[in-house]
Amino acid sequence: MLSKELLSYYRQVSQQTLTVVDVETTGSIATANRITEISVLQATLAEGVLHQQTDLINPKTPIPEKIVQFTGITQEMVSQAPVAADVLPSYLPLLGEGVLTAHNLEFDYPFLRAEFARMGKAFIRPEDQQLCTVQLSRLMLPDLPSRSLPNLVRYFQFKVGKSHRAEADTLACWLLAERLLTEIVNEPDELLLARFAKQRIPLKYVAKLLGCSSKTAQSRLEAAGIHSRKVGRSRDVTTMYQRGEVEQFFYDQQGDSQLSML
Repeated sequence: MLSKELLSYYRQVSQQTLTVVDVETTGSIATANRITEISVLQATLAEGVLHQQTDLINPKTPIPEKIVQFTGITQEMVSQAPVAADVLPSYLPLLGEGVLTAHNLEFDYPFLRAEFARMGKAFIRPEDQQLCTVQLSRLMLPDLPSRSLPNLVRYFQFKVGKSHRAEADTLACWLLAERLLTEIVNEPDELLLARFAKQRIPLKYVAKLLGCSSKTAQSRLEAAGIHSRKVGRSRDVTTMYQRGEVEQFFYDQQGDSQLSML
């Protein structure tokens, strides 16, 4: 979406109930790994936190040691916990309400869908009822070197528990969304759009905006004097462009297209 569309979307989202979710898991692949802990928090900007519930889940599979070190959730902690089929159905009504929100929703949402699919239940939320606070923080905090949740907790000095536990991370995600959406509601359009313009966006999103392949998008931008920046290391390097420059190029191209039709 273009910046003005994003501004309209986030202001619309700010008026709704946010259903914030965090899951801890045995690994990173939703179809192969399992959930070990879930927390869901519901809140609004007007009323604050309305409800939160959290459960450990027995994944019925070993938790790798590196995951134990990362989350602090041990095999012993989940051994007496109920399995997903006994826990998650009670969460389904909550998860179907409001705007589904998470810090890196692309991680949590597939795990929820996979676990419900194992029970023969479909769990699908429309795109306009999804909010990723990673994307929101990249847009609103373009100058920060990291938008990981633990780093944002430290940056804003949020008073939450240990990171990488579902209850604490869900609360941290809500506090982040509350802060940034409040700024979106209250700040003038021109100041917000100036912040948005500083965001770095990946080439694949640039290509989608321009309606062409990544290779073509890169060539067109380079020809216009708009240069990329490489972010990451080794095989994880991502080609990034500044949102403001890309959008100006997009509007210029739209203008040229209109003139050619005259």
